[in-house]
Amino acid sequence: MRFTKMQGCGNDYVYVDLFHEKLSGDPSKLAVAIADRHFGVGGDGLILICPSERGDARMRMFNADGSEAEMCGNGLRCVAKYVYDHGIARKEQLKIETGRGVLTVDLEVQGGKVRRARVDMGEPILEAAKIPTLLAGNPPIEQTIWYTPEPGDTLAVTCVSMGNPHAVTFVDELTDELVHRVGRLVEGHGVFPKRVNVEFVKVNSRTDAHMRVWERGSGETLACGTGACAVGVAGMLTNRFDRKVNIQLLGGDLEIEWGADNHVYKTGPAVEVFSGDWPS
Repeated sequence: MRFTKMQGCGNDYVYVDLFHEKLSGDPSKLAVAIADRHFGVGGDGLILICPSERGDARMRMFNADGSEAEMCGNGLRCVAKYVYDHGIARKEQLKIETGRGVLTVDLEVQGGKVRRARVDMGEPILEAAKIPTLLAGNPPIEQTIWYTPEPGDTLAVTCVSMGNPHAVTFVDELTDELVHRVGRLVEGHGVFPKRVNVEFVKVNSRTDAHMRVWERGSGETLACGTGACAVGVAGMLTNRFDRKVNIQLLGGDLEIEWGADNHVYKTGPAVEVFSGDWPS
């Protein structure tokens, strides 16, 4: 089975083109094996590029632990690049079907190849029951959760869904302790029925911030596109950001805009790394 490794801001996945390949077996099991960084290709998970009756292609995304997720913003840009660069649809505006619905991607093409992409991520989901979270508020803004029974082990989170659930917390410093220990604990916290992606954010100005993310099912990753969108929305809801903000992630920068139409737009790079054959 032919695969292609791609990355957007260091958020790397293994992609399989089901327009031309056949997938045998359980994709969840394949995701665990192929994403293993020691015994497989290595990546944050597996993304399947499938035919669609509703768009130019359909994206299915599996985390490194085999769980299927609704969306991946960095993965979506890479899917759009693959669809254009490999001739599935040679259009500079693509419609990609996702677990979030059909999303529009505008491509920046240079030398016949996609360099960057701007994704209309749709409207943020701010109703607690639809995020989903048991925390109060629509949206839940800076709600306190206890992540251990110890006194003082609390976190103020603002919750947003971009088709998948996010808990955003604003901190003075970004530390491994926060991301690796607290992120893991918050991911599986009982107030998040479907687990949650956890973003830790240090604000630099009203138009710039640093972010690290603990992703549901994958652990810390170099970037998370839906997470950056959620951070932008959370920062605007809490009056920390203007309507346009640059989010600096470990793997690169993403430009986030919460438009007047209530849609969130995300712009960033998409890079093809290499291709190979996986024994099926």
